[in-house]
Amino acid sequence: MSKKITVFTTNTCAYCAMVKKYLDGKGITYDVVNLDEQPEKQAEVYAKSGALTVPVTLIEKEDSTEEVVVGFNLPRLASVIA
Repeated sequence: MSKKITVFTTNTCAYCAMVKKYLDGKGITYDVVNLDEQPEKQAEVYAKSGALTVPVTLIEKEDSTEEVVVGFNLPRLASVIA
């Protein structure tokens, strides 16, 4: 199981809401970083994902490796959190 999940989002991102709804439906705990409220985190997101878009879901696994899912990619998200 995943160690820690962080969803990077913005106030107007519909796909971000879909990622959060999916995780909520699975009963999965996660942190939210709103880039509108914390713009200083944008460099961190870009460094980890190479993307200038949201949502970016960062999954830190028990073995300290990280998986990054960019956008609302449900098949990939489901496989990474399984």
